[in-house]
Amino acid sequence: MTKRKSYDELRSARWMAPDDLRSFGHRSRTMQMGYSHEDWEGRPIIAVINTWSEAQPCHMHFKDRAEWVKRGILQAGGMPMELPALSLSENYVKPTTMLYRNMLAMEVEELLRSHPIDGAVLMGGCDKTTPGLTMGAVSMGIPFIYLPAGPMLRGNYAGKVLGSGTDGFKYWDERRAGTISKEEWQGVEGGIARSYGHCMTMGTASTMTAIAEGFGLCLPGASSIPAADANHQRMSASCGRRIVDMVWEDLTPDKIITETATRNAVTVAMATGCSTNAIIHLIAMARRAGIPLELDDLDRIGRTTPVIANIRPSGKEYLMEDFFYAGGLRGLMKQLGDKLDLSAMTVTGKTLGEGLEGAQVYNDDVIRPLSNPVYHEGSLAVLKGNLAPDGAVIKPAACDKKFHTHSGPAIVANSYAEMRAIIDEPDYPMTPDHVLVLRNAGPQGGPGMPEWGMIPMPKALLKDGHRDMVRLSDARMSGTSFGACVLHVSPEAFTGGPLALIETGDIIELDIPNRALNVRLSNEELDRRRARWTAPTPKYERGYGYMFTKHIEQADKGCDFDFLKTEFGGPTPEPEIN
Repeated sequence: MTKRKSYDELRSARWMAPDDLRSFGHRSRTMQMGYSHEDWEGRPIIAVINTWSEAQPCHMHFKDRAEWVKRGILQAGGMPMELPALSLSENYVKPTTMLYRNMLAMEVEELLRSHPIDGAVLMGGCDKTTPGLTMGAVSMGIPFIYLPAGPMLRGNYAGKVLGSGTDGFKYWDERRAGTISKEEWQGVEGGIARSYGHCMTMGTASTMTAIAEGFGLCLPGASSIPAADANHQRMSASCGRRIVDMVWEDLTPDKIITETATRNAVTVAMATGCSTNAIIHLIAMARRAGIPLELDDLDRIGRTTPVIANIRPSGKEYLMEDFFYAGGLRGLMKQLGDKLDLSAMTVTGKTLGEGLEGAQVYNDDVIRPLSNPVYHEGSLAVLKGNLAPDGAVIKPAACDKKFHTHSGPAIVANSYAEMRAIIDEPDYPMTPDHVLVLRNAGPQGGPGMPEWGMIPMPKALLKDGHRDMVRLSDARMSGTSFGACVLHVSPEAFTGGPLALIETGDIIELDIPNRALNVRLSNEELDRRRARWTAPTPKYERGYGYMFTKHIEQADKGCDFDFLKTEFGGPTPEPEIN
């Protein structure tokens, strides 16, 4: 039986229990808010880290869900303390939420460290909130449980099912091609997002909550529940009850996020047809836990893990609501069988295998068996070569197979504004064999590596019926995107990577089966061009942006700050109380 902590061993007791002047101040100010000794004495204090805001449609239900979490905490004998954190709304934040993921991670770590907190429920779901919240909580090291926001309901327009992001991109191409009217476009606009909750395609949000569950950080099945389903309220209360027991059990993240759990999380990601963004976040999350995850590890697992979730954009038919009805992530993990290590510990205090007992698949077209996958290998492929010495990423399952092996002349843009001019010119001289290249859009160049990598199809090709071509950049793309987009080219052009040296007309060679990405230039020619290259002016001269530019790591390292790595400087000391 697990040894349970005593009250005197809790962090919060250091603030609240001593008979001294400092603790007198803590207690009296707590009573100022209407609490009494019975609220905290002998009870763990649980932080409810809430990323709700009025600029975050994905989390609009979190005001209500926080109350359900608190109910569960009180039922289990804890004291809830709600603390707001950055909402990181993918819909509004410019230039990109990726610029602020690490800010959220720092905020969460310091919120938990500086307050009298024994455990935490992390409330997130929109793209960067899952990695940001968990990175900060992992670095702090106290027990926590992740509460995913849940996907929104299916979109609908004129009897057609719409998937957020994915169908927006699709219909925008048709709008630019002149095949749908303004009225039809506005109908799609009004029907594509019908409820609170994050994107209901297998974009970055659904990917990252599935990864959190794959790590063992969620209650079983929690990541699949639609945001508007009453099961989501019950799950929220269960999170509150469970975190109290986790504190008494001292079930800290180092006992959950292990090398075994990391392999499970990567396998789950690949099987879902995950977002390309998953690679960056997985590396960052694992490294915060001291797991040296590399791009090559992800590619190796991907080669032996087929995509079995038939969810857009990698799948062609279904959305996350269908996935939930078909058995959800528990059903998918059950289908994966011995590709997962079922001995991994989870936040339940039980193994992953115990959490999958009774899991079933109710629709084997939504969640395919391994014998009939959507795509025979995992969702993502890592490419390397003289154009990307440290790696680049592509999503083979979401692009036209004819581009899996391709060579063609580059059309190079130094900024997104330049690229927009090219793709909006209806008579720009190009063919479907050309490769559109956008550079200076990486971690420093963007700044923050914005989602510009899914470059819209050029008007010059749309009018002739073309809907895909090879696009190449050091940017990211939305996880709801699709197409032959090579992303995360590392090192980025802004820091002098090879992408900075290519010119319009150079031949780009893409070979997904052999995981290769090259430009047809000799080393001598690349060296000559490098000698002529001039470093761009830094984007920021003050504030957070300046700190970001000075300390951000490249995409293949997870885009974390160099000073937040697990091995950097040892553990941060606990705050002095007396």
